[in-house]
Amino acid sequence: MNEIIWPKGYLPGMTDNFASNEIIVANLSAAEVWDYLNDTSKWELYYSNVDTIRFYNVTGPELSQSAHFRFNTFGFPFEAEVVEYEPPTNDKPARLAWHGWEEGLTEDDALHVHHAWLLEDLPEGRIRILTQETQNGKIAKKLAETKPNPLINGHQEWIDGLAKAAAKQKRS
Repeated sequence: MNEIIWPKGYLPGMTDNFASNEIIVANLSAAEVWDYLNDTSKWELYYSNVDTIRFYNVTGPELSQSAHFRFNTFGFPFEAEVVEYEPPTNDKPARLAWHGWEEGLTEDDALHVHHAWLLEDLPEGRIRILTQETQNGKIAKKLAETKPNPLINGHQEWIDGLAKAAAKQKRS
């Protein structure tokens, strides 16, 4: 199986917080799921922890390499820039990652994250949906100590909803 590509300063185990969520689902492909991840106008249809999505340097709602966008999540206004963008192909998994930061904080208090996605077709008509996020900053340290971890729970809702939305579309 493939793994996330980490930029310098965001390697899991070397950051203030890390979350990893993964599911494997039958009867779905990376291409079918990609549309629901790539098109941000669909996020609110299956994920309750996101709203107020807007783009700055592209029209959206589809993501693209270097797209700069903003959204609210986990109670934070968040800025993000897409740093990895590879739609799925017959021989390669889909890869999507953004660098994000909390809007309006000083550098000393800022939360910086690398949020990455991998949609990988597996044998026998299955898909692996993996999302991982590393975080740095004071807020990340506090989140890492919170039990249950809100990042892990929130991201689980996201990947479960993503798979269910794609499956529902496929059935219709």
